[in-house]
Amino acid sequence: MSNQTNGLRRIYNAMGYSIKGYRAAWRHEAAFRQEAVVAVVAIVLACYLEPSPVARILLIGSVWLVLIVEIINSAIEAVVDRIGPERHPLSGRAKDLGSAAVTLAIVLALFVWGTLLWRHIP
Repeated sequence: MSNQTNGLRRIYNAMGYSIKGYRAAWRHEAAFRQEAVVAVVAIVLACYLEPSPVARILLIGSVWLVLIVEIINSAIEAVVDRIGPERHPLSGRAKDLGSAAVTLAIVLALFVWGTLLWRHIP
């Protein structure tokens, strides 16, 4: 193998970085921990309800999306905080935009769950 960053080695390294990211999110981000707990409960519920395969994908995918966006938001916040502690309008905008993205993902998840579960209410 001529280049250590090609092929399986690159995939292995990427997986290690991802695991470090998951651990950092769990260790340092209270919002991620809260959303992860809700996601686990929601995923179990989505499997218990026995919806159609498409409905199950939408239910699980919508809460999974919240976790994805939360991790991206946390990454944005970490980079902004790394730049410096002083307040700057662009830093505030970056953090606000990340927060807005998380809120949109949560609203989407609530909409999907509400829409798909509405038919189960007698």
